[in-house]
Amino acid sequence: MSAGGDSGDRLAVLHLIDTLEPGGSERVAVDLVNHLPRSRYAPFLGTTRRDGQLARAVAADVGRLRLRRRGRFDPRAVVQLARFLRRRRIRLIHAHATTVFIAALAACAAPRAVLLWHDHFGRGDLERRSAPLYRLPLHRAAGVIAVGEGLAAWAREALHVAADRVWYLPNFVADAGGVTPAPDLPGIAGQRLVCVANFRPQKDHQTLVRAMAEVARRHPRSHLLLVGAGGAGSTRPQVEAAIAEHGLSGRITILGRRDDVASILAACDLGVLASASEGLPLALLEYGRAGLAAVATRVGQCPEVLAGGDAGRLVPPGDAAALADALSALLDDPPTRRALGRRLAARIAERYAAGAAVRRLESIYRTVLTAPRRRR
Repeated sequence: MSAGGDSGDRLAVLHLIDTLEPGGSERVAVDLVNHLPRSRYAPFLGTTRRDGQLARAVAADVGRLRLRRRGRFDPRAVVQLARFLRRRRIRLIHAHATTVFIAALAACAAPRAVLLWHDHFGRGDLERRSAPLYRLPLHRAAGVIAVGEGLAAWAREALHVAADRVWYLPNFVADAGGVTPAPDLPGIAGQRLVCVANFRPQKDHQTLVRAMAEVARRHPRSHLLLVGAGGAGSTRPQVEAAIAEHGLSGRITILGRRDDVASILAACDLGVLASASEGLPLALLEYGRAGLAAVATRVGQCPEVLAGGDAGRLVPPGDAAALADALSALLDDPPTRRALGRRLAARIAERYAAGAAVRRLESIYRTVLTAPRRRR
């Protein structure tokens, strides 16, 4: 069930996530436990359903918990989590995404543990979420961490969380170290585009495929690589059908789930996101870390990351023509493309590095652990 994580006098913190399949919230959970200072924290990482590809990225000294939850409500998993909280003397439960529900139930049997909810959803997902449902676990929570300003506002206005108990914490990217460009990728230097996004409806790959049809007409040697996993509700079959419909099988390659994303980016020239909805996408931060120029839709925190367009190009969501124009313009203009890549790289290093995020997180932890617990 668990391994590692001898806490001693350090603060025992459990990060909880549904799975460790590749995804934005999963990457954030792994990066946070890996970067918490070991002199002050004993980090644990729990999965409520299953592990996945990212399990290999978890540091060896991070304690593990695997609940293998069956269904939305699994009493056995709740009891197992509560026992873990008591036995490991967990002082803070950092629940990512929908794990807040099982965390709140288990925390009732571990009164010493303080619960924090980390909301990773895109702003567009709010229309499909029930505010009354999410208010239930938040009666046990000490506060909400949001990856976007829109989500922070929703927590205050729809969930009735006190303003001083809602924090905006931008996602971050860790240093990738020395990266060797991936060999033998389709496409040629100067004409290789990449989109890192799991095949989910909100990522709107179909608009990107339509845009690529026009890009390929203007730039016959251009090639788009799609990096991302499928999973439940995957749109990959529809994307494959759209590629075939537009006759782009020789211009778009689906690489699927990959472990070597940093190496793939190092071999590309231009990053793109066509999302209909976002929080703060890690892909944009990864593009910047790799020194790529980026084109993204004006959703979520994308305008913030791209400095309103000064560190990248922004287009309206769902507008294939505008997306094609922005991509084509940068393929036509290598000096501007390289300058935007340098500008974005500097912005990521300054604003979205691990050190700043962890310092901000530690400040949040101190606040919820020392302030009196409030009831709503």
